[in-house]
Amino acid sequence: MIVDGTRQSDRAIELVLAYYAAFNRGDDAAMLDLLTDDVAHDVNQGARESGKAAFVQFLARMSRSYREQLRDIVVMANESGDRAAAEYVVHGQYLATDEGLPPASGQRYVLPGGAFFDVRDGLIARVSNYYNLEDWVAQVSA
Repeated sequence: MIVDGTRQSDRAIELVLAYYAAFNRGDDAAMLDLLTDDVAHDVNQGARESGKAAFVQFLARMSRSYREQLRDIVVMANESGDRAAAEYVVHGQYLATDEGLPPASGQRYVLPGGAFFDVRDGLIARVSNYYNLEDWVAQVSA
């Protein structure tokens, strides 16, 4: 569908790319501005969290334990622009031990990942993140 000369799929792709640009800058406020108030966040191999408050807590935990940059980002969206998917490579450093995971000592890791998005009213309404946890554990345990 085309609205104001722009395809809805292109708008969704631009939204997701803006989200990842904010992530790579470490700009939590800009990331939050791109989310609906009731955003659903499916943490990799974890439970679904709902709402911006839960997302803020997630970002704080991530900032404490990890320093990450996403590279080689590819984003696709359906024609109506209400669903999108991304694939990327995470380049990270494990800074502080995250509960239930191996001890941190500054280990570096490179890991492919992906995410699925729902888009509603020009904002991200769901983020579902996926990566191979066993691969990550092997890298930081070596």
